[in-house]
Amino acid sequence: MATQARKAARTKRLPHIDVIGGWMLSSDEISILSDEQKSKLTNIGTTAAGQIDPDQMKNALSQMAQAGHITPGAAQGFGQLSQGLVEQLAGFGNNLGTNIKNAFRTNTRSIIVASAVINQPVYVGGAITAANCMADITERMAGISIDAMEQNVLYDIDQAYWLVVSLKQKRQLAESYLSLVTKLNSDVHKMIENGVATKADGLQVDVKSNEAEMAKTQVDNGLSLAKMLLCQLCGLPIDADIRLADEDIKDINVSDIAQQYDRNAAEIHRPELRILSDAVALSEQATRLSRSSMLPQVMLSGGYLLTNPNLFNGYEKSFDGMWTLGLMVRIPVLDWGEGMCRVRTSKYATQMARYELEEAREKVNLQVTQYEYKLREANKKLITAEKNIIRAEENLRCANLGFSEGVMDATQVMAAQTAWNQAQTQKIDAQIEVRLCEAGMKKALGVR
Repeated sequence: MATQARKAARTKRLPHIDVIGGWMLSSDEISILSDEQKSKLTNIGTTAAGQIDPDQMKNALSQMAQAGHITPGAAQGFGQLSQGLVEQLAGFGNNLGTNIKNAFRTNTRSIIVASAVINQPVYVGGAITAANCMADITERMAGISIDAMEQNVLYDIDQAYWLVVSLKQKRQLAESYLSLVTKLNSDVHKMIENGVATKADGLQVDVKSNEAEMAKTQVDNGLSLAKMLLCQLCGLPIDADIRLADEDIKDINVSDIAQQYDRNAAEIHRPELRILSDAVALSEQATRLSRSSMLPQVMLSGGYLLTNPNLFNGYEKSFDGMWTLGLMVRIPVLDWGEGMCRVRTSKYATQMARYELEEAREKVNLQVTQYEYKLREANKKLITAEKNIIRAEENLRCANLGFSEGVMDATQVMAAQTAWNQAQTQKIDAQIEVRLCEAGMKKALGVR
């Protein structure tokens, strides 16, 4: 999504072309002439003929006849002829005026308009540059978010992985412990048959044997559930039969991750810090975008307009068009401080983002330090557990030897077995704790 948004932002620099078309039917057509002008043109002949006075014409002909210029008959003929000419003049003028009126008709009841417009931004106050930078930052932040999710998944997988390894080790330990208790149970019951031990000793050993079997059953169930969880996190069928590389090793190798990585690596690799750093840059670009509304903007526009009726040839019923080219300049003059308020708001948001980044850095540094302490503590626990195992094994050996010699009873042997089991369990827990702290340290540093 962020990549497509970034590609869309790039198009803002390019010319955009729009094609628009439409048809409109109206009840009346556009009229260039008024109703009065139409009436005058329709009656122009009648109006012109009305300007001729018949009495003056008759008086002139009578005077010419009395003076002997024309005969009375000719005067009468000229009078009738002039009367016909006046009537013909009126009809001709009216027809001519009607034709002129009709020639001025626009015939625009049905109008078809089509246009193609191209707009090219020249300068918009840096808004396009800021928008492109914001799209780049947003895409980068989306990629970092993916990295963060991958790290979280890997951390969860690490925890599930070492949980399976831990339960597999504890399963082997439970089998060993059950074998010890079972052998002791068999020896005690033989001693009861020979009258060397009491039934109370046998009951105590039976209880321990049942507890060992129950512990093994619980570990088996926990191991199955842990493997199902690991399969689910890895995208495998939850009932898949998987085998881990470390599940059958006797001793888990551990190391101090704090000595292998630079704690300053978190500043570079930690996704949360990278996202917050980009959030600061994004807020800065938002400030530039707000400031662009206060700057002049220049737009170059061109296009082609096509109409029917023909606007360029007396509204003739045909298609014709024209090219257009224009330059638009917008200069903000007065907005009552609205733009400046938006810029200040964006600057405050940028400052808040910087504070959040600084706070996150402190928290990450605290988290790395915390895991350093946890790692040291886990390593000390492991060293102590390994020492305890040596003592527990020696204690168990002495207890078994004393039991076989008859100087120790079953209770003391069971106590030694329990101590040996606890020491082995503590060692496994310490090893797994070191591994989990190692995974946590990697996550805190943002490395894989």
